[in-house]
Amino acid sequence: MPSFSTLGEFELLVLMAVLRLGERAYGSAVRDELEARTSRRISRGAVYVTLDRLDGKRLLTSRLADRPPEQGGHPLRLYRVSPAGRKAVAAAVSDVAQMRSGIESLLPLKGAR
Repeated sequence: MPSFSTLGEFELLVLMAVLRLGERAYGSAVRDELEARTSRRISRGAVYVTLDRLDGKRLLTSRLADRPPEQGGHPLRLYRVSPAGRKAVAAAVSDVAQMRSGIESLLPLKGAR
């Protein structure tokens, strides 16, 4: 099973976005969630390449679903974090919390330059 050391920062953010979105986790929604929560501009290509890579690592699963009739168009590919992906996220969050502990006073406050 992949460990946190094999997850890049962006992979971790994508997994967390998919977890937050639940049943609504498809490529564009993942991108929107990332942009809203990180205040970064995210390319569609970066999201889709990362979703594919995480699927290949078995940290995500995906399935095709029909769009609502009023939306029309191609089916949506919906993503879900696999049990291995949940373990990888839990380990990563734990590792970051352990590393963060005690350094808060050394970091700039959010919004400070």
